[in-house]
Amino acid sequence: MSDPHGQQPPEEPYGQQPPEHGQPQQPYGQQPQQPYGQQPQQPYGQQPYGNQPQPYGQQPYGQQPYGDQPQQAYGQPQQGYGQQPYGQLAEVPLSQPLYGASIGQAAKRFWKKYATFTGRASRSEFWWWFLVSYLISLVLGIINQAIAGPQPLQPTTQEELSSYFSALVGWTLKASVLGIIWGLATLVGTIALSTRRLHDTGRSGWWYLIGLIPLVGAIILIVFWASAPTPEGQRYDR
Repeated sequence: MSDPHGQQPPEEPYGQQPPEHGQPQQPYGQQPQQPYGQQPQQPYGQQPYGNQPQPYGQQPYGQQPYGDQPQQAYGQPQQGYGQQPYGQLAEVPLSQPLYGASIGQAAKRFWKKYATFTGRASRSEFWWWFLVSYLISLVLGIINQAIAGPQPLQPTTQEELSSYFSALVGWTLKASVLGIIWGLATLVGTIALSTRRLHDTGRSGWWYLIGLIPLVGAIILIVFWASAPTPEGQRYDR
């Protein structure tokens, strides 16, 4: 209907509807404002594109914050190479070194792998057996001393010299016979264990021959036996 005075009502901009009664008109391109503290309502069951709700304090599945490593359980440090987690009782096969072995485990593995020159041996396996062997040798020496009796007295005359040497040889054999038997019984196993310990440090077992050098060779071997295990030693496993 035309205005009685010949004037037409102003046209609305294209795409905009006239505001309802009592509501202010919004500028073009702007969304209507929401009451303070409220988010705009979404259709039921839909989330804004690209935003998924996450449980409080959790990262998206399979993602860690950049530069962060997965957290360890409280009170448990990270394990270095060659160390078993504390408190684990899983049986370690004889073909693998037993890190953190007890004195009993070291003794058992020595006899079970008596002539095994392949594979590796941990520091605990080597040094615990070294202590056991030394203590046994010490006890056998005390027993030998008791069996052999006191050492022969030195001769006071020329005639007693020949009899003194023969008595001294006999006393020496009595005083060391048990130690000699023990040394022969453990000779092959000791060489095999020393070779496996060298393997665990990434060195060939032939380094054992360096011990033939007087004094210096023994010191070098002790340093090698006390060295930490290395990943390169795995090539000696069979």
